[in-house]
Amino acid sequence: MSETSPIIIWLRRDLRLSDHPALTAACQSGRPVIPLFIHDEQSEALGAAPKFRLGLALECLSETLEDKGSRLILRREGDALKVLRDVIEETGAGAVYWSRLYDPAAKDRDSRIKEALKDDGIDACSYSGHLMFGPWTVETKTGGYYKVFTPYWKSVRGRDVAEPLSTPSNISTPKSWPKSDSLDDWAMDAEMQRGRDVVRPFARVGAAAAQSRLGAFMANIVEDYDDSRDRPGEDGTSAMSEHLTYGEITPMQCWHAGQRAMQEGKRGAETFLKELAWREFAYHLMHHSPRIVDKNWREEWDAFPWNEDERRAEVLAWKQGRTGVPFVDAAMRELQVTGRMHNRGRMIVASYLTKHLMCHWRIGQKWFEEHLIDWDPANNAMGWQWAAGSGPDASPFFRVFNPETQLDRFDKDGDYTRRWIAEGRTNPSEDALAYFEAIPQSWKMSPDDDYPDPIVDLSEGRERALDAYRNREF
Repeated sequence: MSETSPIIIWLRRDLRLSDHPALTAACQSGRPVIPLFIHDEQSEALGAAPKFRLGLALECLSETLEDKGSRLILRREGDALKVLRDVIEETGAGAVYWSRLYDPAAKDRDSRIKEALKDDGIDACSYSGHLMFGPWTVETKTGGYYKVFTPYWKSVRGRDVAEPLSTPSNISTPKSWPKSDSLDDWAMDAEMQRGRDVVRPFARVGAAAAQSRLGAFMANIVEDYDDSRDRPGEDGTSAMSEHLTYGEITPMQCWHAGQRAMQEGKRGAETFLKELAWREFAYHLMHHSPRIVDKNWREEWDAFPWNEDERRAEVLAWKQGRTGVPFVDAAMRELQVTGRMHNRGRMIVASYLTKHLMCHWRIGQKWFEEHLIDWDPANNAMGWQWAAGSGPDASPFFRVFNPETQLDRFDKDGDYTRRWIAEGRTNPSEDALAYFEAIPQSWKMSPDDDYPDPIVDLSEGRERALDAYRNREF
């Protein structure tokens, strides 16, 4: 291929210009660069909230590229290889670069495409960027993979992490651009229905927003992060998960910011670095044991008597935030209004579903897949299996979080529940009322309803779960 032929940058979960190895390599070649996003089967299969948030990220990146004199080409067809071949034919491109992904479906697709493009005589190159450590590069002393986080953390915490790359000063453009779809025509917000306008103000979109939030976190929050991250009524977390999901910021950028904070003596910085490593650990596990995505990681848990019927009344009550347990209900309503849920809330609702209600973790995992704007395939799978007890490095099944004592410990003043629960309050908050604007009308819920009694007594639910665990047949 000619040294002047364009390079296609196939964008997926790397929607930024800074610290982008694939884009940097393309720009340094001096050849024309064609940024391309393909709305293929895998992005089409996303749940309503992550698909909606992906659309916002694409809109923001498109504007950023236009400011740089470039543009984002959008194509929607079922098969990514066909689209790539079509764009190659239209433009005479001689290379396709992309950032690696690590979930099983993406790995299978990308391997197939790389082999096919190379057979076509096209230079097909994949680059790092989504993770700090390639999952295959972290091994135990015996050559296996880590199944427990603490030794994994000890293995990676002293590793050199690549310094973030700067934004390319110039993105060369082709003589003519290939045709592009209109993002509006994709209607990526359609499945959100009523919830779209409620959730939108809570989304922080784009690389600039990510950098601004990271800076504010390091300046004002990280010092007390050890404690503040557990208090759902406060703005005490980094809020980076949303940006990391879509590649609007890289873990390397976050890591080096955390390292600087630690050198400055900020107490919570190392805990923040551990949280970044926890994300890496989830991908490490998914790479080495892909069954974690949709099956019990511990196969013996296949025999555990979890309920798998999503039509049961208690499952609907959990989804609706009508369990009668304030911490659970507040967290489930936060999810509907913001598209996010505080990490402490995630642990509580997951423990309640899988233990107090004895429901399979897959029910909750699928609900999160549909409603989280920061949905991540590895972290969602590991988080649910951690809570259920069926995964690696899991919380033991006999550890049953008590939502009442947890609420008293982490929301003693009731700020969190007041913000999200309207029933029984004279002057509910705007966020509590927004919940009723976001949910399906078919639920027929109103802020004037009485707040429900608990659907399961917490002590009885705990004992039922422990009895099932004691009597298990594995």
